[in-house]
Parts: sequence; structure tokens; C-alpha cells
Amino acid sequence: MSDLIKQITSDLQKQIEGFTPEFSVSDIGVVLEAGDGIARVKGLANVKAQELVQFSNGVMGTAFNLEESSVGVIVMGAYDGITEGMTVRGTGRIASVPVGDAMIGRVVNALGEPIDGKGPIATTGFRPIERIAPGVVERQDVDTPVQTGIKSIDSMIPVGRGQRELIIGDRQTGKTAIAIDTIINQKGKDLICIYIAIGQKKAAVARTVGILEKHGAMEHTIVVVAAADESAALQYIAPYAGTAIGEEFMETGRDALIIYDDLSKHAWAYRQVSLLLRRPPGREAYPGDVFYLHSRLLERSARLANKYVIVRKDYPNELASERDGVDGKVYTGPIAKDEAVEAHKHMDNVDDYKILKVAGSGGSLTSLPIIETLLGDVSAYIPTNVISITDGQIYLEGNLFNAGIRPAVNVGISVSRVGG
Repeated sequence: MSDLIKQITSDLQKQIEGFTPEFSVSDIGVVLEAGDGIARVKGLANVKAQELVQFSNGVMGTAFNLEESSVGVIVMGAYDGITEGMTVRGTGRIASVPVGDAMIGRVVNALGEPIDGKGPIATTGFRPIERIAPGVVERQDVDTPVQTGIKSIDSMIPVGRGQRELIIGDRQTGKTAIAIDTIINQKGKDLICIYIAIGQKKAAVARTVGILEKHGAMEHTIVVVAAADESAALQYIAPYAGTAIGEEFMETGRDALIIYDDLSKHAWAYRQVSLLLRRPPGREAYPGDVFYLHSRLLERSARLANKYVIVRKDYPNELASERDGVDGKVYTGPIAKDEAVEAHKHMDNVDDYKILKVAGSGGSLTSLPIIETLLGDVSAYIPTNVISITDGQIYLEGNLFNAGIRPAVNVGISVSRVGG
């Protein structure tokens, strides 16, 4: 008996000595209340603003309101399965969407997931949906046009690559038609288009995609959809997700065009989410930061400055990388070329060197936001906000449209403010 006890004791001792505890530290909270696409969570003491959180049923959300005793979370997915008492875990990540050339020709939702029935998207690149806009030194003047294919716009209200040109007017005045015509006109050119449908009927989106396919425009277009029956949270993040997709092309030296159809519904979705989370309402019940909502979105559209380096004359490629400069410098900014030329002049054996553009620099992201007015009132809250953010507006009038003038552009009020 004593031998058996010794054997058991010995076996237990070996197991205890060989045991390696596995543990992890994570921020955990509990759902206090949920509904209408939002959840109020107690706990998550270390969560950060805009951080992704995961509910115990696998649905993701974003920490939107950080309060003293709770966190307001907007649910990015099906919220009907979220119940009181459910656990929530912080992830330490920011919401991201897939990006890259594989996205071209596809229809995706606000999270970048395909909804066109063509299978998964073969891309490995991801970008956060929220990013700080390029700084002043990283930009250059807008001097290359975007041909919309509409004579009245291209001749009197020209749009440049990297510009933000607002399309504004009452409902049923041809705002979306101008945007779709612009996309179709890029066929065979070097401009990649992203069309973002916010709060639209799925039938209307299907009709738009059908028009693009009929004219062969889906070969250079990505469609991002947050339909009217989807949660306000997805309608809120859709423009930011689409912009992240466009930034991938801009930051690899290419030109992209992005259309937000429309930002009025985007503001409504943001107002809905904010009121549900009990943020203090301001004018027209919008929260106080509704201007920042659109300014931080539209400022991400830009024409990036070219970068230059000085290399040896026998350098084999037409474009260089930032590491190839013989003086260890990368010349960037609005006067980068002039600075590089001046530095080149003062080099010994100047004929042995040349100036090359850095590959991937000089890309652009042009945006055409759409705003719907009520009875032609362009002085309302959201229209005046977006007019002040953008570089001009194309104003469409219902009277001109009804008189058979298409597009119904009022050239007296419309303007294009481009630098250069």
C-alpha cells in the first residue's frame, strides 16, 4: 500500500513539475444594454478610441464613446445576437479593409467583404479605415485634369486630379448620373474609380452596377455598398473604408477617383449613432463634431508630391527607390525638383549624376462627394459644411432639369477652385 502511495505521489510530482501554465492578459467587459446597432459595455478599462472589440459570439464592434463608467460600442455586423451580459474583449487593433488590385471589378460591403457572388478576393494587403490626411509638405499643386466627358463641366468647371469637387442639388436632378458618366469616361485611361453607395436601395445599387458593366466600366471600378437596410454603423464607416482602398492606389504612384453617394445620408447615419449613444445634440440634432466627420474624410484626397533622388548616371532603371540617392537625401515637397536640381549643380563631377523620380510618388486621389439639398437650400447645415471643405461645387438645379437641360448645371453658382 505504501509503495502504491509513493508511486502516485511520484507521478503527481512529475506532472506538477512538467506543467507549463498558459495564460494571456486581455481587456474584458460585459454588455449592459444593446440594440439598434449599438451596445453599452461595462469594463474595457484600457480600450482606446476607434479600437476594434469582439463580442463572445464573434461579431466585431468599434469603441466609439469612452465614458467614465462604460464604453459605447457601434456594432459592425448583425446586432440581433448581442444580449445583455455577453462578454466583450478588446483586440488592440483598428478596423482595416483589404486593398490592392484584386479589388478592381468587385462589389464589396463596408468591411471589404465581397457581395457580388464571385468568390473571395485574393488580396493580402490591408489598410486601417481611419488615417491622418497627408501633410502640407507631402502635397503638390493640382494641374492635371480629370476628363468627366461632360462638356459643360470640362470647359467651365474643370476638375483636377487630387481635387475635391462637390456635386450638389435636389433629389432627382442628375447628381449620380454625372458621377456614373465620369466613371464610364475613364475606360481605357489610367484612372481607377471607387464608387461608394451610402444608404441607397439595393435595387438602385444593382442598377448602377449593371450600367457600369454594360459600358465595360467595372474593369477599372470598385463598388463599396452600405445599403439602406444595413446598420447605421456600417453606413458610417463605408466612406472611410472606400477611401482606404483608394489610398492604396494613390500611395503607389497611381491616380484614383472616389465618389461618395451621398454624404447627406452619411451625416444622417452618424447623427443616428451619436444620438443612440447619447452624445449631446447640436444644430439640427447633429453632434458637435459633424464638421470634422467630413473634413477628416475629404482631406485624405490629395495629389501627393513627387519625390526625387540623385543617382549615378549609369543607374539602370527609369525610376529609383528612396535608398538609392548618392547623397543620402530624398527631395520631397512642392519644390522638390528645384531643390534636387540645385543640389545636383553643386556636386563634384556633376556630369556623372542625374536626377530620378522615386517610384510610387506623385499619386493622386480625386473625390466627388455628393450632397442632396432640400428645395434648393444650399445654405443648410451639412451643405455649407461640405462646400467649405471642398475645392468647388457643381450645382444642379431642378428647374433646369425639368426644362430638359441635362446635365442641369447652374454655371453661375458652380465653381472650381484649383491651385496651380
